[in-house]
Amino acid sequence: MKIKRGEIEGTLGQYLGNLATRGLLALALSLPYSARVRFMGWFMARVFAPLAGYTSRVRENLHHVLPDLPEEEVKRLTRAVPDNAGRTLIEIYSGPEFIAKMKDIRFDGPGAEILRDARDNRRPVILHTGHFGNYDVPRAALIAHGYDVGSLYNPMKNKFFNAHYVKAIGTIGQPLFPRGRKGYAQLLKHLKSGGMIGFLSDVYVHQGAMLTFFGKPARTALSAAELALKYDALLVPIYGVREADGLNFRVQVETPIPHGAPEEMAQALNDSLEAITRKHMEQWFWIHRRWKPERLAKAMAKKAAQDRMS
Repeated sequence: MKIKRGEIEGTLGQYLGNLATRGLLALALSLPYSARVRFMGWFMARVFAPLAGYTSRVRENLHHVLPDLPEEEVKRLTRAVPDNAGRTLIEIYSGPEFIAKMKDIRFDGPGAEILRDARDNRRPVILHTGHFGNYDVPRAALIAHGYDVGSLYNPMKNKFFNAHYVKAIGTIGQPLFPRGRKGYAQLLKHLKSGGMIGFLSDVYVHQGAMLTFFGKPARTALSAAELALKYDALLVPIYGVREADGLNFRVQVETPIPHGAPEEMAQALNDSLEAITRKHMEQWFWIHRRWKPERLAKAMAKKAAQDRMS
């Protein structure tokens, strides 16, 4: 079998990138917990984000959905958003110290009691969150309080980084299911047995439904809503909200989304995430290419041309 030069270079690049990441994580983990969280926030905001183009992407996304946002607030968010991302990364890698903080965490919101009843009665629940605050806090906090929570995760493209990332999130709690046919089957088995499963679907999905987020078209997966309907599961928006000190959290549990058309349920999830993001703008991952307006414009133009020809 012939190995192409590009494949070798790609693998080498992944390996070197993994070494650099591992070195940075090792440096941060050598610090006391509070110091490492602050350090990783600072490093991501002041060093990595500008070099990686994240600062520009935050600006582009904000301009797309909130063009009238004052420049002073835009500048604040170009630093605060990657700061939150850096903190989240090292918290996930902090294992036992991160888990210890979950034991006394506060559960707020109208859905908190509903979630406890579902746990006690083994009612299937689909927990839905976004890349907000620390997105692994709800899972970690629920597991720490006796909830049977399994999660689907996307394996990283960098296979070297993926190995230790999966180990890190696995330390926080089990079971974990890799996205794919086998992992999906295991996830469904867990749900049907009365367990809880977690979804993050605030990313652009090529074949997703054309819904809205912050008032702009955003392709959105319907899978969480469809599973809730198929298995008569509660669909509960839940968020790990970072407190003002930057180190602690509370878990916000919203009222379950009423069952109905999958598109309506998925839009309600988008609306829920938008509402909490507007209260804590720096805590959503504005680095994501959530809308991809150029791609949407091409797709809509192509559809319009096809409609004219039919």
